[in-house]
Amino acid sequence: MTRPTVQQKATFWLALVFVLGTALGAVLGYAFAHRSYAAAPTQLTAEQRRAQKREQLAREVGLTAEQQTQVAAILDQAQTEYKAIHAVSDPQVDTVRQKSRDKIRQILNPDQKPKFEEFIRRMDEERKRLGQ
Repeated sequence: MTRPTVQQKATFWLALVFVLGTALGAVLGYAFAHRSYAAAPTQLTAEQRRAQKREQLAREVGLTAEQQTQVAAILDQAQTEYKAIHAVSDPQVDTVRQKSRDKIRQILNPDQKPKFEEFIRRMDEERKRLGQ
C-alpha cells in the first residue's frame, strides 16, 4: 500500500472543506428560510388577521354567502364594541402597569435598574408590534 502524496492530501482536505461548507450552507439556508416563513404571519395587520379568521370560519363551518355576510356584520359590531371597551380599559391597564413598574424600580439596586428599563422597553415594543 502506498502512502498518499502531499497533493492527494491537499485534494482530500479541499474536497472535505467544500463538502462541509456546502452542507453547512444548506442547513443554515433551510433554517433561515423556515424561520422567515414562520415569522410571516406576525407581519399581518390586525385587519388582515381578522379577515383570515373569517375566511377560516367560513371554510371550516361551511357558511353560505348570506351567512358570511351576516357573520361579518356581527363581527364588525363586536369589533366596534371591543374598541369602546379598550378606550375605557386601556388607560386603566396602563395606570396599573406603570404603578407596578414603579414599585419594582423601588426594590431594584442601581445595577439592576438599567437592565429592568431595557427589559421594559423590549416588552413595550413587543406589545406594540402585536397590537396589544
